Amino acid sequence: MMIFDGDGDHEQVVFCQDRHSGLRCIIAIYSTALGPSLGGTRFFPYPGEEAALADVLDLSKAMAYKNAIAGLPHGGGKAVIIGDPQVDKTPAVLRAYGRFVQSLGGRYITACDVGTYVADMDVVAETCDYVTGRSSTSGGADDSGVLTAFGVYRGMLAAASFRWANGLDGRRIGVIGVGKVGRQLIELVAADGATIVATDVSAAAQQWVRTNHPDVTLLDDAEQVIAADLDILSPCALGGSITDANVDVVAAALICGAANNQLAHDGLDNRLAERGVLYCPDFVVNAGGVIQVADERNGFDYERAKAKTSRIYDTTLEILELAASKGVTPTEAATHVADERLAAAGERS
Repeated sequence: MMIFDGDGDHEQVVFCQDRHSGLRCIIAIYSTALGPSLGGTRFFPYPGEEAALADVLDLSKAMAYKNAIAGLPHGGGKAVIIGDPQVDKTPAVLRAYGRFVQSLGGRYITACDVGTYVADMDVVAETCDYVTGRSSTSGGADDSGVLTAFGVYRGMLAAASFRWANGLDGRRIGVIGVGKVGRQLIELVAADGATIVATDVSAAAQQWVRTNHPDVTLLDDAEQVIAADLDILSPCALGGSITDANVDVVAAALICGAANNQLAHDGLDNRLAERGVLYCPDFVVNAGGVIQVADERNGFDYERAKAKTSRIYDTTLEILELAASKGVTPTEAATHVADERLAAAGERS
């Protein structure tokens, strides 16, 4: 994979290895035009280094756009640690990772993502000053999944208002992934009177649904949810759930979820638009988590962070209206707005 090709806009990509702990990670900084890059740490059993690199490049770019759209004084960065978090995640690995982040001198601020949790960030903070998403006992904001879900919920309300001029009561919503964010989202939309179908590969997540929301219909896999008769599809697990193979079977009228990079590649937003499916760009609606951890850098105030996250409703509506007025997809509209903000910040700096 070429980093310095025509599309290689990343400022810095760092490959890190610590033989003592077994750490193998990649840190990617897409942009610092708006400020120090901010993004989570993904701990995942990638099939190889190339897959890990491709993911961290995509994720860090998405973080730059997310932070720009959210109006945060941060650029976009991301880190991936290669390994199975159930087996390979140890305090020694996390401390070694913290030392590498520290070596970047604040150009990258890390947080939680898939495979990492608040307790992990507390360990990373033992060797690093540039950590968010820590526990409240360590001066942090605790689980960022709470405001991530709230932001997706606010974006979903805006999209429903744009599409149907009403809310979520009586709408059928399919949730893919019932983890840190998905279960919070289920609580929110269920309280609004939505009917829910869901899926998750984890037996523990499935049991949570059965115990806490027995009226939710559990389906076997993501493909069944994608093809189900829905009003709203909400991918909340890993990215790439909408592919060439299933884009034409999406039955929902709109897609609004928490997962990063929900479309497997560029152009699928056009395919969805051609079929009349309204796609809410993930980097617009899932910004609640990064808003929360960014607030932590100033001494966390939950109500302040929640108020900022609530504005995702207005941002989503503005993007959807802009797309409609320009005759482009919401992804194109949001990307244009983010590019303009990044370019203006780059010129000022």
